[in-house]
Amino acid sequence: MTAIIFVVLAYLLGSISFAVLMSKAFGLADPRTYGSGNPGATNVLRSGKKTAAVLTLLGDAAKGWLAVYLAIRLAPHDGDGLILVALVALAVFLGHLFPVFLKFKGGKGVATALGVLLALSGWMGLAVFATWLLVAAVFRYSSLSALVAAVAAPVYAMLVHLRPELVIATGVMSLLLIWRHKQNIQNLMAGKESKIGGKKKEESVATAAEDVEWLEKCKWCGEYTPGEEVFCRHCGKSMGEER
Repeated sequence: MTAIIFVVLAYLLGSISFAVLMSKAFGLADPRTYGSGNPGATNVLRSGKKTAAVLTLLGDAAKGWLAVYLAIRLAPHDGDGLILVALVALAVFLGHLFPVFLKFKGGKGVATALGVLLALSGWMGLAVFATWLLVAAVFRYSSLSALVAAVAAPVYAMLVHLRPELVIATGVMSLLLIWRHKQNIQNLMAGKESKIGGKKKEESVATAAEDVEWLEKCKWCGEYTPGEEVFCRHCGKSMGEER
C-alpha cells in the first residue's frame, strides 16, 4: 500500500504544469493556445517572457528531482526499494507527459527527465545535460539536442553502474521522450524545425499572429483546434456552433 501511495503522489506531482502556472502568474496566454501547443518551457519562451520560461524549466526539473530524491531517502534499501524508486521515476515523468490536471495532454518531458536523472545519479544527470548543451551549441536545434541526450542517457546509466532496475527506468523514459518528439523528428527530416534563437518577425504572443499557429478552444469538448478550422479535430463539431 505504501508503494502505491508513493507512485500515485509522484504521478500527481508530475502532473503539475509549471508552464501553465508560470503563464498565469506572469499574465501570459495559456501555452496550449499558441506555438506548438505544448505546455513546456520552450513554448513559454515563445511568449517573449524569458523569466517565465526559465522558471518553467526549473519547476519541471525540480518536481522530477524531488519525487525521486524522496523515494531514494524513504524507500527500503533493498531490491524492493530499488523497484519503488524506478516506479516513482517513471510515475513523475508520466505525470508530466499525461497530467491528470490537463486532461492527460502534457509536455515532452525533457526538463522533468533531467531532474529525475540528476536525482538517480548526479554524474549521469550532468553528463546528459552536457550532451544536450554540446549538440545545441553545434547544431542549434533544441529537439535534436533532446533526442541525442535521450539516446545517451541509458548508456550513461550503465557507465555509472546504476542498478538494472534504474537503467531500465532510464531506458523507458528515453523511449517515451523520443516518442513525444515524433513531430520534431519529422520536421528535422523535412528541414522545417526551428533553431534555437531563430529570429521571428514578432517575438511576443501579442504580435506573433503571423508566426505561430493559434488555437481556439472548442465550446463542446474543451480541446484546442487551429483557429482557421471550421470543425473541431477532436469531437468533429462545428467550432462556430453555440453549445
